[in-house]
Amino acid sequence: MGIYGALSSAVTGLRAQAHALENISGNIANSQTTGYKRIETDFIDLIPDAPLRRQVPGAVLAQSRGTNDVQGDIKTVSNETFIALNSNGFFVVEPRSGQSDGDPTFAGTNYYTRRGDFEIDKDGLLVNGAGYYLKGLPIDPGTGNVSGSVPEVLRLTNAFLPAQQTQRINYQANLPQLPKTDAYKPTVPGSELLRAADYVAGATYTPATSVSQANFPANPADLVPAAPATAQSITITVAGTPMTYNFYSGGTAPTNTSTNQYIDVSGMTTAAEVATAIQTHMVTRPNAAGATVAIDGTGKLQVTMPPGSGHALKVTGTAGIGTFTETPAISSVPQGTPVDSISANQNTLFESNSIYGGAITIYAENGAPAQVMMRWAKVDSSTSTPPGADTWHLYYASNSNAEGSEEKWKRVDETFQFGPDGSLLSPSSGATNLGSVIVNGVAVNNVELRYDTKGLSQFADVNGKANVSVLNQNGYAAGEFVSVAINDSGRVVASYSNGQRIDMAQVVTAQFNAINQLKRLDGGVFASTTESGEAIFDLSGSGIIGGSLEASNTDISDEFTKLIVTQQAYAAGTRIVSTADEMLQEALNMVR
Repeated sequence: MGIYGALSSAVTGLRAQAHALENISGNIANSQTTGYKRIETDFIDLIPDAPLRRQVPGAVLAQSRGTNDVQGDIKTVSNETFIALNSNGFFVVEPRSGQSDGDPTFAGTNYYTRRGDFEIDKDGLLVNGAGYYLKGLPIDPGTGNVSGSVPEVLRLTNAFLPAQQTQRINYQANLPQLPKTDAYKPTVPGSELLRAADYVAGATYTPATSVSQANFPANPADLVPAAPATAQSITITVAGTPMTYNFYSGGTAPTNTSTNQYIDVSGMTTAAEVATAIQTHMVTRPNAAGATVAIDGTGKLQVTMPPGSGHALKVTGTAGIGTFTETPAISSVPQGTPVDSISANQNTLFESNSIYGGAITIYAENGAPAQVMMRWAKVDSSTSTPPGADTWHLYYASNSNAEGSEEKWKRVDETFQFGPDGSLLSPSSGATNLGSVIVNGVAVNNVELRYDTKGLSQFADVNGKANVSVLNQNGYAAGEFVSVAINDSGRVVASYSNGQRIDMAQVVTAQFNAINQLKRLDGGVFASTTESGEAIFDLSGSGIIGGSLEASNTDISDEFTKLIVTQQAYAAGTRIVSTADEMLQEALNMVR
């Protein structure tokens, strides 16, 4: 049996090498096929039963081995619906089974592929170059969560994206402890505050004292320095009428006028005498009866109007005397009283008493836009007289076209109070319901202003302006479909003309315990087998790379090496057949 055995083994060897050649040929032919997995050839020796010392190598059997676990090179492409996998998973696909009323139909059978060159066809389906349709799970546009658990063929729509009403404005900002409004004056306490009485009809002010910040010269002679220095003076304005008190020393007295009075200090030795001389004239002025001018215990010149005079008082001095600080007038409307509405004719004053807080466009239910412009007004302060809590009111422009007494700004129905450390004390909920926001006739209902518990603060800011760090909202106008893409999370994302990007579906991938036991089919797809086990679906999109394609894992140089080896092995096998044939011929010739 030796010769026959050798001949039989040689024939199986030829058959095995032919099988290897077939695999090599297929690998080379598919070296440019997207997602192709080459087939390796394994050889198994077949040993005939024989005693230990009579055993021979026997025949050979060739079988195919998959390389599904060997990844091909991943290359970047410009098509945003092309995808690749950086894992051992597969895309879940399905072939079309037929057509009904012009629409494709599917049987519900799952196949698996690494070929990710998916494009949108006329029916809005994602199909790859081999004609297999991508499967996944739809996404609920309201929650953004995947709905369902059984993969289905993904169908996209190019319909208009309906408008979404704004339900929430996210807002975070730091308000300056000292807002430097247009009306703010460093020398006037409380000038940074919005005074409610300025906006309430019939409100009145009771003027109070003005006190110098610098010490009044204790020696009257210092009021008239030697030439060429200029003599000092004080201007006291009562009910809008100014009077300047000029100081001189001896000589001919200058002529007094309706706006200038001259006081000779040559015979005076104390500042109190100067104050008395000023008061002597002050009480003779209209609206100033009962006024007092004196030097207080700290050496400051103090001018006081009588209680209930109702006349405004202002005092200024030249450089040698110092700057006067005005005691705020007492209002008939308590400081911090909410002013719910600002009319158009109060707009200039309001803008000078408030600071800009940002602007954002929100959307009504039908997609109509409304530009919300915000301003903050500080209405009370721990440093005011009398002291209160650091309190702010927020306003938004309700009617940019308002005229006269028509409402231009509306107050948000909330009082914001801050502690000494700059943190928000009230409200503590982190959100305020704005209710119905109406801007230029566009109504947006049930809007929430969300700033969280630490989103609003009141820290010192040298600029005195509001620093807005977060300002966005969750509404949008209707939009026209523009394009679709698959991102690196496996989400199918549609882009619209209004700038929105909406997740429409989640690509599902499949894993197998025995990945190389899948059955290969036409078009680079595989079917599960009992040896491979059932597919394990992954909904996370892990490993998906958008805008990419996986190339064939065939290595041409390696395949050529195998080709040479296979050719040599086949040639050697033919020599064995020839040799066995000659030996048989010799054996037959022995009997002739």
